[in-house]
Amino acid sequence: QVQLVESGGGLVQPGGSLRLSCRASGFTFDNYPMSWYRQSPGKEREVVAQINKAGDVVKYADSVKGRFSISRTNAENTVYLQMSSLKSEDTAVYYCNAGSEITYFRGTLHYSERHEYEYWGQGTQVTVSS
Repeated sequence: QVQLVESGGGLVQPGGSLRLSCRASGFTFDNYPMSWYRQSPGKEREVVAQINKAGDVVKYADSVKGRFSISRTNAENTVYLQMSSLKSEDTAVYYCNAGSEITYFRGTLHYSERHEYEYWGQGTQVTVSS
């Protein structure tokens, strides 16, 4: 049974930090690029951060660059999102995703990683408020 279980969300003051975790089971984790998405009320779900299968390529939305950091531990089937300098506009439900496409360059060579199957976690609420 495929599962993506997020944890680590909660209420934090502006300027604070949180670390989200997503533990995967039921599929071969290191065959999947991983992503974190978020969705605020009335807005579409947006990608926040992505990491390739090997864990050596990361990408971020402009809105979180320099503040968020994505990482993965393939031996533990877990992906993390370290969030710092949080702002009220970071308030959202954060979702873990396995399989959605990540594209990147190594030198002049263009790479694309995705899996034919995509999986989603149930989401974890992050609220940034004083």
